[in-house]
Amino acid sequence: MPEKTNMTTELALLGVLAVLWGASYSFIKVGVETIPPVTFIAGRTLIAGGILLALIRWRGLAMPRDAATWRRFMFQACMNSVVPFTLIAAAERTIDAGLATILNATSPIFTFLLTALITRHEPVTTRKLFGVGAGIAGICLIVGTQALGGLGHQLWAQLAVIAATVSYAGAAIFGRNFRGLDPMVPAAGSMICGAAILIPLSLVFDRPWTLSPSTASILALLGLSVFSTALAFSIFFRLIHTLGSVGTTSQAYLRVPIGVGIGALFLGESLGPTAWLGMAFVVAGVAAMTIPARKPALAR
Repeated sequence: MPEKTNMTTELALLGVLAVLWGASYSFIKVGVETIPPVTFIAGRTLIAGGILLALIRWRGLAMPRDAATWRRFMFQACMNSVVPFTLIAAAERTIDAGLATILNATSPIFTFLLTALITRHEPVTTRKLFGVGAGIAGICLIVGTQALGGLGHQLWAQLAVIAATVSYAGAAIFGRNFRGLDPMVPAAGSMICGAAILIPLSLVFDRPWTLSPSTASILALLGLSVFSTALAFSIFFRLIHTLGSVGTTSQAYLRVPIGVGIGALFLGESLGPTAWLGMAFVVAGVAAMTIPARKPALAR
């Protein structure tokens, strides 16, 4: 019974993570309306890192002091925050939050492809190959129509989200290197390193002291930092150890309807027919790859 209880807890946390990250796209959409992407993400990593560091100290834990671990934190920061956060924030100045949600939900597909090609710690099955095919078909349905219409701003924004998704996939695999650490420690370390990279860039390129962000953008930044980053990444690093890299990214197929629904409800967004069809393929593909297959019953 303990195993069942533990798995129930982990699956519940997976659902919470899907909600937190599903809401993040709407937070970003509102935030980048008046805050440039680099500055917005610098604030996100700084606030989230500060919260996580305070929680770690409150719990009586300590951050590692060896250079090797911090180098891993720095690499994780680039893969899991600096690159993908900034790409998505820049993309959402052009595309809707719901569309970004769909494209970014393909992270399990790229995680599986990377594990199959590099680490090979996840089994390759017919079902997962079907999932890859369906997910890629969904991406092509969404992005392909833009490509046929010429290289416009939306196409580049969509490709930026896909690039961010590949980066997330690499981060999910690399996150396995933090076994033995409390989940909050790598989450805090990667956020702090991300802020260390982004704050100087923000000061040089955006000159944040000259900005006049709206109240809505500031509240979106706070919501994104506290809930969709600090809390979400603590859950993420825990699930990497308990459910595995592909298992953890399975929240993506739950995140799609949640993210699209939040965008429609609060931002008045809507999807075109091709995007709906693409979403269906993406959800089917990710579900096929990540929902555990039933084991055949033993003959009596």
